[in-house]
Amino acid sequence: MKKKQKNNKKKRNHLPFRLNVLFFIVFLLFSTLILKLGLTQIVYGEDYRREIEKKEEVTISASVPRGKIYDRNGKVIVDNLPLNAITYTGYQGTTAEESLKVARDLAIFIDKDTKDVTERDKKDFWMLTHPEEALEKVTDAELKKLDDGDLEATDIYRLQLDRITEEELATITGQELEVLAIYREFNGYALTPQIVKSNSENENDEVSEEEYAVVSEHLSQLPGVDTTTDWVRDYPYGDTFRTVLGNITSSKEGLPSEVASYYVAKEYSRNDRVGKSYIEKQYEDVLHGQKEKVKNITDKAGNPLTQEVITEGANGKDLVLSIDMDLQIAVEKIIEEELVTAKSKPGAAFLDRAFVVMMNPITGEVLSLAGKQYVKNDQGEVEFLDFARGTFQLSYEMGSTVKGATVLTGFETNAIRPGTTFIDSPLNINGLPKGSYKVLGPVNDLDALKRSSNVYMFYTAIEIGEGNYAYGKPLYINTAAFDTFRYYFSQFGLGVKTGIDLPGEQTGFAGTGKLPGLLLDLSIGQYDTYTPLQLAQYVSTIANGGYRVKPQIVKDIHQPAADQNGLGPILKEFEPEILNRVDMKKEYIEQVQEGFRQVMQESGGTAVGSFGDKPYKPAGKTGTAQVDVDMSENVAYAHNLTLIGYAPYDNPEVAFSVVAPTADYGNSNTFINLNIGERILDEYFNLKQQRANGTEQEVIDEVESELTDSTSEDENE
Repeated sequence: MKKKQKNNKKKRNHLPFRLNVLFFIVFLLFSTLILKLGLTQIVYGEDYRREIEKKEEVTISASVPRGKIYDRNGKVIVDNLPLNAITYTGYQGTTAEESLKVARDLAIFIDKDTKDVTERDKKDFWMLTHPEEALEKVTDAELKKLDDGDLEATDIYRLQLDRITEEELATITGQELEVLAIYREFNGYALTPQIVKSNSENENDEVSEEEYAVVSEHLSQLPGVDTTTDWVRDYPYGDTFRTVLGNITSSKEGLPSEVASYYVAKEYSRNDRVGKSYIEKQYEDVLHGQKEKVKNITDKAGNPLTQEVITEGANGKDLVLSIDMDLQIAVEKIIEEELVTAKSKPGAAFLDRAFVVMMNPITGEVLSLAGKQYVKNDQGEVEFLDFARGTFQLSYEMGSTVKGATVLTGFETNAIRPGTTFIDSPLNINGLPKGSYKVLGPVNDLDALKRSSNVYMFYTAIEIGEGNYAYGKPLYINTAAFDTFRYYFSQFGLGVKTGIDLPGEQTGFAGTGKLPGLLLDLSIGQYDTYTPLQLAQYVSTIANGGYRVKPQIVKDIHQPAADQNGLGPILKEFEPEILNRVDMKKEYIEQVQEGFRQVMQESGGTAVGSFGDKPYKPAGKTGTAQVDVDMSENVAYAHNLTLIGYAPYDNPEVAFSVVAPTADYGNSNTFINLNIGERILDEYFNLKQQRANGTEQEVIDEVESELTDSTSEDENE
């Protein structure tokens, strides 16, 4: 009995031990499981998640056509021409060999121009298609240096390129060259469509309807290839106003390097086309439009699974310019014709360009911005290059056209008063004569403007400079007079930026010398230089009574029309912007206005022969500036011929400047400034009348149509 009790006690003692062992084993197993789960979740969780889901989301953007550009009358001057295009989109993980296979397959269906293929392209292609031979181009010693870190992979690559022979490149057949031309277009940014063939990038690469159709049918065999619609800028008016409209980059150029980071930050793709000059550049944010954003679902290898449109694309917004294309075309033709006429006369050897600016002096809207350069091609034939940008990027001595500003500066500084008279007879400063084109005798401020007296301006400048003139003696002045002149001139826009909404505007050149004679030259426009646009802003300021108005090229911004035809709703209308009010009495400006009127409408005025009988009653000022020229023609100087004006004088609606640099020397009798000025004003008012007559006729036609319909209804009843 006692033995049995003892055995039971032993069994009870073994049971807790076994349970403890079991619990310990379970604890170890759970600990191991928790550790495994931790490793799975924390260390390998992302990899396992991708392995399970096997997909990634990547968003790409597709470009859209830029906004159109219209003139003030609704005529399209920059359009988008749709073109068939074939594109290739490389996916993450796509190998060079895979892309090359697609290029070979695509070459079966399309022809590809090979003129852009470079020797470097050929070498890269040869290395890709001859990998073993390419590896043999480097020695074991060089490869060891690569392993040791003495050479970089790029060094090995350059060695391989340098050692490819002409004979090896010659093995690339014509058919393979076409494959290469296709393959080189594949290179770009992953998940960004690259244009493979479209004559928007190469005029010889137009996609035929047959090519477009056959590639579309075989897209399943061509991974990454797509058929789509590309676009190119179209200019219905050819070269008219072409330089100011500006250019855009090609998709091959992509974003200009100096501004690439700026555009990338604004969600541009690096191969997007952007404006690179003038209006296209200035209004890039408006014209670019809303790109279509597409989310691509790809597997881990980067192969596409599905595609989802996130944001619908929208064309860029449209611009309406202040430019009148009918007037612009006429002005450019007038410049060309007058250049030919002037060049036919002796003494015009240096004349090769002329500029015109026409604007509304009240609103600042630029109606015409024209420049033409006269050149002869290799065959000796005359050609004209569009040079409109010269109206705000080139500056010249403008001569007597600035005398209105000189008189006003004299008024404001109390150097002269309305009615002040001086005797116009040549001055003699320390033995050097300075006078007008002829002796004019007694002249007041109005006579001085009407007959263009230099001497009157000299005396005014001497008074402003606190000088004391004595015949034949040296002249001393207070050099602060230079600053005084430039301060008042700048209020009219002379020597400062006009503020036009175009990039690259120049201010002109302010002379640095402070000799007394240079101050006299400044007073007659033969020292500092100004642009034709500054000259137009200056005369506009006088015409409107003293308000310097900002010149404006873009009039309105419009939403693109739903049907892509015509203008959509207006988004922004640019209001006239007054930059400053001239700090002068109203009666002073009115006095100069009267002087300008006499220049063109009264006997003795320097422009009365061209404008005296015009019904639109203009006012203005002629100008001639003597400038140094190339001595190879044995000529010491020539003349810049200029003209400013506005009309009608009592209710101005158009102001203008004409500039013909180095137009003549000697006695050539070249009046190109007057001829151009007369013809452009005639054209402006003729167009105005024609349009008024056309509007009246439309009203008559509408009334007659209504009467006809009414009569027909009566007869039917």
